[in-house]
Amino acid sequence: MSKFNQNNPIDADSRVSVAADPAQGSVLAEAGIPLDSEPLSPEVFLQAVEHCPVAISITDLKANIIYANRVFTQVTGYARNEVVGKNESILSNHTTPRLVYQALWGRLAQQRPWTGMLVNRRKDGSLYLAELTVAPVINEEGKSVYYLGMHRDGTEVHELQQRVFNQKLMIESVVNAVPAAMVLIDSAGGIELSNPSFGHMAADLAPDGSKPGLLRLLADQLEGDFERLKSEQRNFNSREITMDRGDGAPRRFSCFGTTIDITEESPNGFFQREVGHYLLLMITDITELRRHQEQMHLNTLKSLMAEEDLVQGMRETVNGAIHQLEGPVNLIEAAVHTLRRRAAENGRDDLVLSAAEEALEAGRRALDNLMDSLPPPVSESKQPVNINQLIREVLALATDELLAQGVVIAWQPSMHLPSLVGQERRLRSMLKQLVQNAVEALGTRGVRERNLTISTRGEKEFIEVEITDSGPGIPEEQLLKVFQPFFSTKKTRHGFRGMGLPMVQEIVADHAGTVFIDPDYHEGCRVVVQLPMLRAG
Repeated sequence: MSKFNQNNPIDADSRVSVAADPAQGSVLAEAGIPLDSEPLSPEVFLQAVEHCPVAISITDLKANIIYANRVFTQVTGYARNEVVGKNESILSNHTTPRLVYQALWGRLAQQRPWTGMLVNRRKDGSLYLAELTVAPVINEEGKSVYYLGMHRDGTEVHELQQRVFNQKLMIESVVNAVPAAMVLIDSAGGIELSNPSFGHMAADLAPDGSKPGLLRLLADQLEGDFERLKSEQRNFNSREITMDRGDGAPRRFSCFGTTIDITEESPNGFFQREVGHYLLLMITDITELRRHQEQMHLNTLKSLMAEEDLVQGMRETVNGAIHQLEGPVNLIEAAVHTLRRRAAENGRDDLVLSAAEEALEAGRRALDNLMDSLPPPVSESKQPVNINQLIREVLALATDELLAQGVVIAWQPSMHLPSLVGQERRLRSMLKQLVQNAVEALGTRGVRERNLTISTRGEKEFIEVEITDSGPGIPEEQLLKVFQPFFSTKKTRHGFRGMGLPMVQEIVADHAGTVFIDPDYHEGCRVVVQLPMLRAG
């Protein structure tokens, strides 16, 4: 509020005396101006108002303009002589709600200042937001005699604020609509903000169903990546983790982490830029994607292994024919040697010898033809191989048969099994053959408990795979014979008799490994495969 002396108007040619006006003396003292200094003339106050960088106007009690300074003209576009005597409503765009004006006049009626925003119109018709303060000028008798209005163009500030708000709203809408879970973490490890997907994920996977609980679980799963993100600001991308709810259906996620640098908002950071770090985590559920990819991979494996089974079956059939033919050919060859010796002793031609020699030549040609028709094994280069992954694929391919036979699987993989360098397809065929043999053994009549245990472990120099079934087992005297070609304790349903384990032994030997049946295991059969951890090159 301003005290106004009607006997000392602003345009009078007189001095303002501190002694005559104690209130002014108090103001000057608060401003640090000595009380015994040269008194300020009304002209000084007039020039101060005239050159003030804020649009100032003085009106009577009916809002008719008495005075307007230079900035008033600059802001509104009206010259001083165009507004003096006119009502302040000349600036109104008539879109400001009536409630705003009621609040304004209510405050002035209480002789209290009012501050707010009005939508004004310039002389050229353009609109602007007036950031306005109106205060009553009160005389010595305590009555309002004038109104002092001060306003500035707040359009740019409003537009900037609205733009920031709109951008914030759009960003929040996008973040909330993103199906991936997102969480922003402050420097103290607390959750600054998160989207609904993160909340749903927390309720589904966190032990206590809380967001902090999920954050702790993620930090444990991400291990070193999360620690490096916090301490070194090292981003990570496409980091896959697996979370199990205990329902036998583990969930797989792809995680992305980055840091966001935020400038300090307090006054301390105005001149000296202080940066704070926030951590942003984005977690995408890729369970269905990976399941679909794995199904496609298994379908591809089925096709490849069907082709390999076909080639292997043809090889076994041809080898079987060769094996069956070699016996008679060898007998004919022995007979030919005997007949030749007799013919040499008698000194005459022998028609039986000629027939035997022709039969031997025909037998050898037949063997050569069979050898030429033998399909070559599938060519494959060596590469790093994950044995655990191969066993998982073999079990996935055998799922239908395992369920049909009622086989209970105990899969015990080593959690830190190193890779080995080998032929992936042949190793997979070897494992498939061993699992198939075990399933056939468990299908034997009289077997009550159908348990199949597969375990892996890494030793210093080799990887060991154990496949144990609760079937009838193999007699001790046959533990070595079963690896001989065409020897079998049973008739197999796939391929030629007695070629499964010899094929296994061949593949293991090609990888410089060993395979044997544990002679000390008597509750079924335990096959042990040991493969050295070869290094490339």
